[in-house]
Amino acid sequence: MEAIKTDFRKAPIDRATLKMLEFVEKVTLHAYRVKEEDVRQLKEIGFKDEDILDMVHITGYFNHINRLADALGVDLEDFMIKT
Repeated sequence: MEAIKTDFRKAPIDRATLKMLEFVEKVTLHAYRVKEEDVRQLKEIGFKDEDILDMVHITGYFNHINRLADALGVDLEDFMIKT
Protein backbone atom coordinates (compact mmCIF):
# COMPACT_ATOMS: atom_id res chain seq x y z
CA MET A 1 0.00 0.00 0.00
CA GLU A 2 2.83 2.40 0.81
CA ALA A 3 4.30 1.90 -2.69
CA ILE A 4 0.96 2.88 -4.22
CA LYS A 5 0.78 6.05 -2.13
CA THR A 6 4.38 6.97 -3.00
CA ASP A 7 4.21 6.33 -6.77
CA PHE A 8 1.57 3.93 -8.05
CA ARG A 9 3.35 3.66 -11.41
CA LYS A 10 6.32 1.96 -9.71
CA ALA A 11 4.24 -0.16 -7.33
CA PRO A 12 4.04 -3.94 -7.83
CA ILE A 13 0.44 -3.97 -9.07
CA ASP A 14 -1.33 -5.73 -11.91
CA ARG A 15 -2.00 -4.02 -15.25
CA ALA A 16 -5.73 -3.55 -14.60
CA THR A 17 -5.08 -1.76 -11.30
CA LEU A 18 -2.43 0.42 -12.92
CA LYS A 19 -4.77 1.42 -15.75
CA MET A 20 -7.58 2.12 -13.27
CA LEU A 21 -5.30 4.38 -11.20
CA GLU A 22 -4.09 6.20 -14.31
CA PHE A 23 -7.70 6.74 -15.36
CA VAL A 24 -8.88 8.10 -12.00
CA GLU A 25 -5.83 10.35 -11.83
CA LYS A 26 -6.86 11.76 -15.22
CA VAL A 27 -10.44 12.18 -13.99
CA THR A 28 -9.11 14.05 -10.95
CA LEU A 29 -6.61 16.31 -12.67
CA HIS A 30 -7.95 16.70 -16.20
CA ALA A 31 -11.52 15.41 -16.45
CA TYR A 32 -12.07 17.47 -19.59
CA ARG A 33 -9.39 15.37 -21.31
CA VAL A 34 -11.10 12.02 -20.73
CA LYS A 35 -12.00 10.57 -24.13
CA GLU A 36 -13.75 7.49 -25.50
CA GLU A 37 -10.29 5.99 -26.03
CA ASP A 38 -9.69 6.01 -22.26
CA VAL A 39 -12.92 4.11 -21.69
CA ARG A 40 -12.16 1.70 -24.54
CA GLN A 41 -8.77 0.85 -23.02
CA LEU A 42 -10.40 0.06 -19.67
CA LYS A 43 -12.96 -2.17 -21.39
CA GLU A 44 -10.21 -3.99 -23.30
CA ILE A 45 -8.63 -5.12 -20.04
CA GLY A 46 -11.91 -6.32 -18.59
CA PHE A 47 -13.68 -3.41 -16.95
CA LYS A 48 -17.41 -3.11 -17.60
CA ASP A 49 -19.41 0.09 -18.05
CA GLU A 50 -20.65 -0.23 -14.46
CA ASP A 51 -17.06 -0.50 -13.17
CA ILE A 52 -16.03 2.62 -15.07
CA LEU A 53 -19.08 4.51 -13.83
CA ASP A 54 -18.19 3.47 -10.27
CA MET A 55 -14.62 4.72 -10.78
CA VAL A 56 -15.88 8.11 -11.91
CA HIS A 57 -18.50 8.38 -9.15
CA ILE A 58 -16.10 7.41 -6.36
CA THR A 59 -13.34 9.66 -7.69
CA GLY A 60 -15.74 12.57 -8.07
CA TYR A 61 -17.14 12.04 -4.59
CA PHE A 62 -13.72 12.02 -2.92
CA ASN A 63 -12.61 15.05 -4.92
CA HIS A 64 -15.80 16.86 -3.88
CA ILE A 65 -15.40 16.03 -0.18
CA ASN A 66 -11.71 17.01 -0.17
CA ARG A 67 -12.47 20.35 -1.82
CA LEU A 68 -15.27 21.06 0.65
CA ALA A 69 -13.01 20.22 3.58
CA ASP A 70 -10.19 22.37 2.22
CA ALA A 71 -12.47 25.31 1.43
CA LEU A 72 -14.13 25.18 4.86
CA GLY A 73 -10.88 24.71 6.76
CA VAL A 74 -11.89 21.36 8.22
CA ASP A 75 -9.13 19.97 10.44
CA LEU A 76 -8.01 16.37 10.20
CA GLU A 77 -8.98 14.00 12.97
CA ASP A 78 -6.08 13.02 15.24
CA PHE A 79 -5.97 9.47 13.84
CA MET A 80 -5.49 10.86 10.31
CA ILE A 81 -2.34 12.83 11.10
CA LYS A 82 0.96 11.07 10.40
CA THR A 83 3.33 11.07 13.32
